[in-house]
Amino acid sequence: MNKYKVGLVSLGCDKNRIDSEIILGKLHERYEIINEPKAADILIVNTCGFIEEAKQEAINTILEMAQYKDNNCKLLIATGCLTQRYGKELLKLIPELDLIYGVNDYEDLLKGIDEFLCTKEKKDYCNYSNSCINEGERILTTPSYVAYLRIAEGCSNYCSYCAIPYIRGQYRSRKLEDVIDEAHVLAKRGVKEIILVAQDTTKYGVDIYGHNKIHQLIKEISNIESIKWIRILYCYPEEITVDLIDEMSSNPKVCHYIDLPLQHISNNVLKNMRRKSNKEDILKTIEYIRTKMPNVVLRTSIIVGFPGETEEDFCELKEFVKSVKIDKLGVFKYSQEEGTKAALMEKQISEKVKEERYKEIMLHQQEISKEKNHNKIGKIYEVLIEGKKNGYWYGRSYEMAPEIDGAIWFKCDKILDVGNFIEIKVTEALEYDLIGVVCDESCK
Repeated sequence: MNKYKVGLVSLGCDKNRIDSEIILGKLHERYEIINEPKAADILIVNTCGFIEEAKQEAINTILEMAQYKDNNCKLLIATGCLTQRYGKELLKLIPELDLIYGVNDYEDLLKGIDEFLCTKEKKDYCNYSNSCINEGERILTTPSYVAYLRIAEGCSNYCSYCAIPYIRGQYRSRKLEDVIDEAHVLAKRGVKEIILVAQDTTKYGVDIYGHNKIHQLIKEISNIESIKWIRILYCYPEEITVDLIDEMSSNPKVCHYIDLPLQHISNNVLKNMRRKSNKEDILKTIEYIRTKMPNVVLRTSIIVGFPGETEEDFCELKEFVKSVKIDKLGVFKYSQEEGTKAALMEKQISEKVKEERYKEIMLHQQEISKEKNHNKIGKIYEVLIEGKKNGYWYGRSYEMAPEIDGAIWFKCDKILDVGNFIEIKVTEALEYDLIGVVCDESCK
């Protein structure tokens, strides 16, 4: 008997990607995993539900996949943050859906599929957990040389604008030995760059060990010989310790790249956001990091148009962007999310003002990005080779996280091995990408 064919669409963040990989890990022995939705017998959409745009994208994707029920598709499943958040409402809203799962319910996935194929009975498997963490075999959806590694689940920060604690539960770290064991597994599969992720990586270990252990985790993973790069995302500034920066600055395998989700700089807005940092501490943290690691690349995300954000608050944020010159900056317009404290706040900002403020910050950051890239001309970088397009090879330096930070482009007449490293001298700077030449004479 031929295996059923399963297709999966994964939306949202890299934590969601890991969930998708675990789902595929549970299905691959029984079903044939394919990339073409119209040929699938079973379709799964792993949704994001963080902000309004993500919710709309998720619903549109489900409806797009639902069209294939006129062809081969016998079963349409939705899972992830959107289903966890809205549960049975989605089954009513989208009658084409057959099964829905939450973010921690994948142990019931095979059972649910079997039961539906027999009974055709629609069912909701959305439970809420403050203890479960998705673990298990993964089918990687990243290139073979890079993988995300989840070190914790959930969040206990309860920022006033964010629904994640109500979707993913409270913060809970994975055991140190379990994370290290998974890193060994990934290394044996050829992974050279491991990217540590959680809602708040710097808080790792506090809940089960009583203190931060991210620096120890990094050190243990760096002992795995075949791991070349360790990258850390989502480092909340208030949890960055001397131990962490010491380990990052002294460990040659750790990328000098820190993702600091700051969200704002005005103390007025930070307080209303229920953030634990203030402007003074943020500036001190950035100065300390740059002093200890002069070549560090800082990435952050900020929110414009938060309820009560005055013109003075916005000018303060704008001045911060212009003066501190963060290397990589993502800007989001505040999204009024039901169930959060900020959604009920007075002085909601109009969409027109949000858009104006968004564009203004982005224009400033574009100039900063151009300036910083121009200053890289003449520098030599070790580049992870990722592929070839339009006659140019391309890859990333330590300054570039996958899919979000651009690339370095170069020519080489030799056939290069994707996943290997090569030294590139930068000769030209674009707004986000760089162009260079190979330092190895045999490639010229």
